[in-house]
Amino acid sequence: DGSVWAWGGNQYGQLGDGTLLSKNMPVKIGSGYSAMDGGFAHSLGLKTDGTLWAWGDNYNGQLGDGTMVDKKAPVLIDSGYAMIAAGDQHSLALKTDGTLWAWGANYYGQLGDGTGVNKNVPVQIGSGFTLIAADYDHSLALKSDGTLWAWGSNFYGQLGDGTTIDKYSPVQIGGG
Repeated sequence: DGSVWAWGGNQYGQLGDGTLLSKNMPVKIGSGYSAMDGGFAHSLGLKTDGTLWAWGDNYNGQLGDGTMVDKKAPVLIDSGYAMIAAGDQHSLALKTDGTLWAWGANYYGQLGDGTGVNKNVPVQIGSGFTLIAADYDHSLALKSDGTLWAWGSNFYGQLGDGTTIDKYSPVQIGGG
């Protein structure tokens, strides 16, 4: 029915119930959601109307609301989204027009905007994307032409480009 329920640790408001109290039983956060994802201590929710909501830890701007203040309840970020992905302390979202947006921690280039500077509002990374994924400190995306792109931390070679060098902009992985 699109309702969202949460439980567990809540020291940053990541449950979204308006408190900082941990819960050992599910509590209803809201309804009308089509997708959810969570990072270390922040949560992202996509509603069926394409609106993007975020709550919890905002130390690195990972909520995307233009502040660095934690939120104990969902706050509206923007509309027109089709997919979301949360990394440890960064967030990705794909708009219905195929544009890719990122915000939050950027220490290893995990936002893909060519810098190492954190962003507390969504910044456009590129276009023509159909699928996204975010991990601890790196990001992945698939373009409509079938090409795979990766960026961010590459200490263990997790980007798959044959190096262990961090990438601050998306790099194509494999052939075309």
